[in-house]
Amino acid sequence: MSSKTICSRSGLVSFTNRTALDDQRLRRMCLETVAGWRLDGATVQVRYSRSADFSGACHYQTDQIYINLGRHLSYPYRMNTHLAKAQGNARRWWKPIYTITLADGYQVVLFIFLHECFHLLVKRARRNIRQKESMADRFAARVLVDRYGAVIHDRNQQPIARHEWDFQDLERFIGAARRPVGLVSPSPTTVEANPGLRDSAARVPTSE
Repeated sequence: MSSKTICSRSGLVSFTNRTALDDQRLRRMCLETVAGWRLDGATVQVRYSRSADFSGACHYQTDQIYINLGRHLSYPYRMNTHLAKAQGNARRWWKPIYTITLADGYQVVLFIFLHECFHLLVKRARRNIRQKESMADRFAARVLVDRYGAVIHDRNQQPIARHEWDFQDLERFIGAARRPVGLVSPSPTTVEANPGLRDSAARVPTSE
């Protein structure tokens, strides 16, 4: 299927999809998850990457979010994350690699969308924007786990207990970026089922 360009505006977010993913489904999946947050004037563009599995970017000065999805991905897709707690000793510190299994391209885009939205919300909450990758991953992972049944694994493919990665009060951290209750647009309540998952190894690209 050839790619398409569909521009639509929902609430205060402009959403452009240049992939073959269904526009209405993709837009709903993304925008319903951020209905309670101040993303006024944000512009989101979803497109295919040149070669990378995926990438994303948030431009603070222009309120633009770019999401790049690899055409070549096979699903379910195992995405490496920064969810793990830092570990260390007297000489060094490190983070174990946790993966999240995503059922399809919609879920990959949703994860990147939420990750980048968190960066923008940190800025709008007037917090320090540096070194927030792990928090942004946790913000995204919560939605994928709660709404779509995504599973977090360690490098040995063992499921990770939730308290091992979901241990921060992210909503409080960016609470200043919440939209007043009376201005929150109603969002759909339908939750899509997550199809059966199969093993599929994947890497985390660092650039498009």
